[in-house]
Amino acid sequence: MTQTIFLEDCYIKECEAAVIAAEGNKAELDKTVFCYEGGGQPSDNGKIVSSSGDDFAVVNVKKESGKIMHYLDKEGLKTGDNVHCVIDWGRRHKLMRYHTAAHILSAVVNRRTGALITGNQISVDQARFDFDLENFDRAVVEECVKDANEAIKRNMTVKMYLMQREEAMKIPGVVKLAGALPPQIDKLRIVEIGDVDTQADGGTHVGNTSEIGRIEILKMENKGKSNRRVYFRLV
Repeated sequence: MTQTIFLEDCYIKECEAAVIAAEGNKAELDKTVFCYEGGGQPSDNGKIVSSSGDDFAVVNVKKESGKIMHYLDKEGLKTGDNVHCVIDWGRRHKLMRYHTAAHILSAVVNRRTGALITGNQISVDQARFDFDLENFDRAVVEECVKDANEAIKRNMTVKMYLMQREEAMKIPGVVKLAGALPPQIDKLRIVEIGDVDTQADGGTHVGNTSEIGRIEILKMENKGKSNRRVYFRLV
């Protein structure tokens, strides 16, 4: 089982680790600072440096059959190797900003309209999400964005902590993804953004909304009878 340092502290940029399994260009470590892809968030990139000084670029990280696998640009790591892991911090911080912004905007939309998220994807330069809402015009979106930006400007602290699953599931709106439930584990990781949003989440986030910037809508699309897609960027 890999120790997920990125879930404990999103600001730790590097760590020492040991290779517990390696096959081809994939490696499993005993601990990692690399966030794996999931929930619409891409994985971290960066590098792993072996004790012999060889650099391996980390091009993707995935969770496969319960194991966190690091995809590298080449083969060469072996089981038992001691390594130094370094994330691409510029990329990580952009993803953190977008992820926290997406939580805030989706919480505002949910509060104003009752809509749930049916899909989402964030990147380093924009984000998009889908809502299950039949009547969702641009004026509504703009009002939601205005409210979200006002919330961001309040410089709210973002807290992340573990909570017993039974207690967590009592929190109103702890799940905002339509048809989804948190994993069947005893404790859930909760992300609390001031008084705006509290939900179960396994991604990386900023520590304070002052790091986000301002949300700006790029475009809206109708993807079906009651499915609305919104694209935004941070400026």
